[in-house]
Amino acid sequence: MHMGFRWYGEGNDTISLDDIRQIPGVETIVWSLHHKQAGELWEPEEIEAEMKKITGLSEDDRKRGVTKTFNADVVESVNVHESIKTGKTLLGMSRDEALDNYIKTIENLGKAGVKVVTYNFMPVFDWLRTDMFHPSPDGSTALYYDAHKVAQLDDPQKLIDETLDGANGLTMPGWEPERLAHLGEFIEAYKGIDHEKYYENYKVFLDAVIPTCEKYDVKLAVHPDDPSFDLFGWPRVVSSKEGIQRVLDLNKSPYNGLCLCLGSFSSRRGNDPVDAVKTFMDRIHFSHVRNIKFLDEAGSFSEVGHRACEGDVDTVGIMKAYAEADYQGYIRPDHGRHLWSENTEAGRPRPGYGLYDRALGIQYLLGVWDAFKYNK
Repeated sequence: MHMGFRWYGEGNDTISLDDIRQIPGVETIVWSLHHKQAGELWEPEEIEAEMKKITGLSEDDRKRGVTKTFNADVVESVNVHESIKTGKTLLGMSRDEALDNYIKTIENLGKAGVKVVTYNFMPVFDWLRTDMFHPSPDGSTALYYDAHKVAQLDDPQKLIDETLDGANGLTMPGWEPERLAHLGEFIEAYKGIDHEKYYENYKVFLDAVIPTCEKYDVKLAVHPDDPSFDLFGWPRVVSSKEGIQRVLDLNKSPYNGLCLCLGSFSSRRGNDPVDAVKTFMDRIHFSHVRNIKFLDEAGSFSEVGHRACEGDVDTVGIMKAYAEADYQGYIRPDHGRHLWSENTEAGRPRPGYGLYDRALGIQYLLGVWDAFKYNK
């Protein structure tokens, strides 16, 4: 198992590589080119420059005696253009053009040595929360989903505005203002697209891209819908065990796999995260392990600490399943609470992506892993 940490790049993250380097156990920096819009081609020189920052050491590092480096094996995410999801020309780009750029990007990443590319296939919105810095009982703040508020929303634009206001001037993957400025075009394009049609469009994507993944040894890993149920009448198809199995069956290549985010998967009541890990183990190329706590019968939930007893996700059972299977893929902690100096206006990180709680989460997850891996 390779422990990772998501990093948003120099000038686009409140956390430095030097900060991450001091977290015991981190091997992999999970990265992306966050200035690229969905559908754009990732050029080889851009990829090389970012990977060099991650895998190398500066002269100052060496002078300080620093020797620890990272690998850049995992990219999260290469976002999928809406024209691919709908099968329609959108924002001036056809499905074929978007697919060509995606395929070439996979080729360029594979040639550079990337092993896993994460993506999602959610309509319009990526992850969705209603409060970026919701107060927690312990004085920390956390991402929060208010099911009542979402149910009463008749205008998704209001949610877009509130989400971007909480970004603190940093990029918000899946919530790019340049793309969401065309919300009306998307709403029109999704009319008449049900779950069956969406699976059809999904298969077109996989059948087009997977051969290049196989050729350049890049594993494609889909992230479950977050939260894992339909929103605003748009179909979400990676929301349950049955939905995941159907996606894997759309293209049976082992390169068509999962970024199994256990917090996202668990946001749908009735989903069993431990069972999902055991069921899909051989197709899990990357995994996010985090915890959520349900707060009412409607399904409102808050992000909480990674410790199992803090919430409703059995993080101990999850790590036990991975350890007992001697999982050889990549894992990272996911959304953490905002702690200590991160709870000040000046210290606010990107929502969910502060330093301290994710570092604590890594130590907890590694501790559970070690307990089951080395004490059989």
